[in-house]
Amino acid sequence: MKQITHSFDYQIFDSHLELPVSDQELLEKAKEAIAGSYAPYSHYHVGAAVKLANGQIVTGSNQENMSFPAGLCAERVAVFAAMANFPGVPVDAIAISAVSDDFEVSEPVPPCGICRQAIVEFEMKFNNKIRIILGGKTGKVFVFHGMGNLLPLAFHEKGLAK
Repeated sequence: MKQITHSFDYQIFDSHLELPVSDQELLEKAKEAIAGSYAPYSHYHVGAAVKLANGQIVTGSNQENMSFPAGLCAERVAVFAAMANFPGVPVDAIAISAVSDDFEVSEPVPPCGICRQAIVEFEMKFNNKIRIILGGKTGKVFVFHGMGNLLPLAFHEKGLAK
């Protein structure tokens, strides 16, 4: 047997005001995207903003459906919209934020496992690490450089049977 330990790195900012201006603006776009959220069942509204290598920003919000799990997370809505509209342009950064009708979201909001896999595939496609900026409505902000820090053992094409 061999024991392997995997660690990950990220930055913690006490406030969004400590972020570089470009990250502040992207996180603000994610917060604005929350307005388009459709979350009548969970009451948990998520917004995401993707910044592409060409400077374009594409946003998305979570879209629920009574027929669970037919809805989509904000992160995948934003990334898929970016790739559909700008197919050859890598993603440089994604910011994610959330609010709830039922409680205060004061902690950074990480993407779910499905979204992590979707984002990591765009890293692989373009061989480009993505900066991930996670914030709640208020409070601390976490910043990760590359999805390997959020999904260290991502599924990739080598795992597919040929």
